[in-house]
Amino acid sequence: MSGFLPELRQALPRLGEGLVVTVEATVLGAALALVLAYALGLMSRSRRLPVRGAARTVVEFFRGTSLYVQLFWLFFALPILGFRLEPLACGVVALGLNYGAYGAEVVRGAVAAVPRAQREAAVALGMGPWLRLRRVVLPQAHALMVAPFKNLLVQLLKATPLLSLVTVPDITFEIDQLRSATGDTAGAYLVLLAVYGVLAAVVSLLMNALERAARARLGGPGGLGQGGGA
Repeated sequence: MSGFLPELRQALPRLGEGLVVTVEATVLGAALALVLAYALGLMSRSRRLPVRGAARTVVEFFRGTSLYVQLFWLFFALPILGFRLEPLACGVVALGLNYGAYGAEVVRGAVAAVPRAQREAAVALGMGPWLRLRRVVLPQAHALMVAPFKNLLVQLLKATPLLSLVTVPDITFEIDQLRSATGDTAGAYLVLLAVYGVLAAVVSLLMNALERAARARLGGPGGLGQGGGA
C-alpha cells in the first residue's frame, strides 16, 4: 500500500478524466433511455395494434437480451455492416436502448395507474387525447415514475464499467491501468468501489429531491390518490 498511494496521487488527473467520461456516459445514456422510455411506453398503450405490437417487440427484445452482448454487437459487429460508431457512442447507445426498454415499462405502468375518473373528467371538460395526456395524465404519472426511474438510473450507472471492455477510457479503465502499474488489485478496486458508491449516493439524493418535488406539485405524499378521489 505504501507504493500504491504515490502512484494514486500521480494518477489523479487521469482518474479525473475517467470520472468525467463515466458521468458523461451516464448522463447521455440516461437521456437517450428517457426519450425511448416515453416513446415506447406511450406507444405500448396505443389503440393501434401495429404501433402497440412494434413497441412491445422492441421492448421485449432489448429487455430479453444481454447489455453485454448488445454493447459488443454495436462495437464489433456493426462495423461489418458498414456503420462504425466511436466507442463512447457505442456505450451510450447500448445503455440507452437497454435501459430505455426497462423504462418503457415504468412509463406504461405509471400511465395506466392514473385513476380512470381523472380521464373521464378531462373528457367531460372537452379535452382531446393529447391535451388529456399532457395536462392530466402525465403530471400525475410522473410522480409514480420517479422512484422506479431512480433505480434504473443507479443500475445504468453501475453498468458503465462495461464500457471499459470496448476501450472507453472511463474511470474503470483508468483504475485498471493503475492496478496494472502498481500490482495492487485490492487497493485499486477499493478506490473504484468508493467512487461508484459516492456517484450512486449523489444520484439517489438528486432523484429523491425530484420525487419530493413531483409529489408536492400533486398536493403532498398522497397527491395522486387525492386527485383520484376529487
